[in-house]
Amino acid sequence: MRLHVGSVVLLVLGITCAACKKMSSPQGNPAQPIYRVNGQSILHANGQTIQLKGVAFGNEVWSDREIPSTHHQEVDYQRVKDMGMNTIRFYLNYKTFEDDRFPYQYKSAGWDWVDQNITWAKRHGIYLILNMHVPQGGFQSQGNGDELWDQIENQNRLAALWKAIAHRYRSEAQVIGYGLLNEPVPNRHISQWQDLAQRITDSIRTVDRNHLLFIERANWVKGSPETPDLNFPQIQDNQVVYEFHVYDPFAYTHQLFTWANQGDGGSYPDPSLLSYTNASWYTANFNNPTLPAGDHPWVSVMGQRYTVTDPRIKIGLPALVGARVGGRVYFDSIEIQEFDPYGEFVQSVVRMNLNSTNGWTYWSNNQTGRFGLSSSTGSHDGSSLFIESATGDCNASNFQQAFRAKFHHTYQIRGWMKGEAVDANAACCLRIDFLETNDPIFSRDKSFLESVLQRYADWGTRQQKPLYLGEFGAGAPCFQAGKGGLQWVDDMLAIARNLQLHFTYHAYHEDSFGLYLGYGSLPDPNRTNQPLIDLFKQRLNP
Repeated sequence: MRLHVGSVVLLVLGITCAACKKMSSPQGNPAQPIYRVNGQSILHANGQTIQLKGVAFGNEVWSDREIPSTHHQEVDYQRVKDMGMNTIRFYLNYKTFEDDRFPYQYKSAGWDWVDQNITWAKRHGIYLILNMHVPQGGFQSQGNGDELWDQIENQNRLAALWKAIAHRYRSEAQVIGYGLLNEPVPNRHISQWQDLAQRITDSIRTVDRNHLLFIERANWVKGSPETPDLNFPQIQDNQVVYEFHVYDPFAYTHQLFTWANQGDGGSYPDPSLLSYTNASWYTANFNNPTLPAGDHPWVSVMGQRYTVTDPRIKIGLPALVGARVGGRVYFDSIEIQEFDPYGEFVQSVVRMNLNSTNGWTYWSNNQTGRFGLSSSTGSHDGSSLFIESATGDCNASNFQQAFRAKFHHTYQIRGWMKGEAVDANAACCLRIDFLETNDPIFSRDKSFLESVLQRYADWGTRQQKPLYLGEFGAGAPCFQAGKGGLQWVDDMLAIARNLQLHFTYHAYHEDSFGLYLGYGSLPDPNRTNQPLIDLFKQRLNP
């Protein structure tokens, strides 16, 4: 294996101390760490307490562009400073440093770009957290980066790259620390992230004991529930800051983004909507009538009444089932009615015309079938929702229509269905799905956000470790049409500061979540989310 830095080529194995000095632009390696952790606090070497507050530089990492020259320039560091911020979470794509065709050979242009940003940060008094957002093996957040976990060579390359980064910047005070991996998604067990994080930590510590390590909880673990440690790995190192991200309620913060499969997510606050964490599917009323095989005209269907007698059931929501439909099944005009313990009607907890896919999420156990909106047929108004071509179990669920499932109350779903070439083995019906959760259920308001952040803060208190809210943000649609995005951000800031959490907002320059909008061109003061910029100035400046 060979390591290329500038014009110097060295064997990775057995690098001498003299050779290592050639790799580093800073001089020396201070005996005392530049930054250190003391309980739940972050301290400078002089003992001064540091409270990190800032924003993310996304650096167009999803474009795989080697040097994102249109993302920012020096003036943007001053703009960050003017908002009362002192930190930038600086996203990295491994391709800035390394080409897959030439592993372990690092590009001079990548080092020069980071060096330039460190110079800018130094001039304007901004800390940098270097964050590996796109590692070898693939971006993690959506669970598509299995190659990081399945191919050990990708882990070898990631650990080696971090060692090179840490060696180069081991004495650089403007870099406060290293974010080892953004939103990891292990594909078998939490131990995969535990082992990899420890390995990277150990690799960094062979060359740099001066900087903090920002280590995230696993975003999720495929096929596994959240661990008692909230998916945080336990790393053997005394200079660790533990990191988590919050975009709750997801249906709100990511609303109307097609890439997030979200429809209209409503407003904040909204006492009529439920907000909850860590709810999981528990059961359903499985004995509802199914649509006959073949072709069938629109017909009114009524599900069986389901009485909640299991105390684990906390939440209900509507589901449209198209299991093994083969052809196509249509759904329209659904309603879920609630009855008290004496059988008396209480209210309609769900009533939907089904003329939009907003809020609906499609699931298939074998990745077959398609869910969508038909504008050619409906039970009443000419439009409806459909599922087609599924060969396995599948359904569309609407979590935005979730309701509290009350103990000893009874629920019944009704609506309309139509079939075209429905398979004889199909099981197409209307259904109520029920969820369980051990966490409190809130209305969509500040109390819910407090519960989310408090949960992590309590873990940090038990561990006596500092906690870092590395990402939180509301998408651009949340700041339009009176949807309350400013209030959401203001509440998050107030809660984070009250809990003494370090934080960075996502993100500085992008179209989805950005303070500055416009892809492919430098930030333009005429294209901004100015009310949000003004909010940061008001809340973060002394």
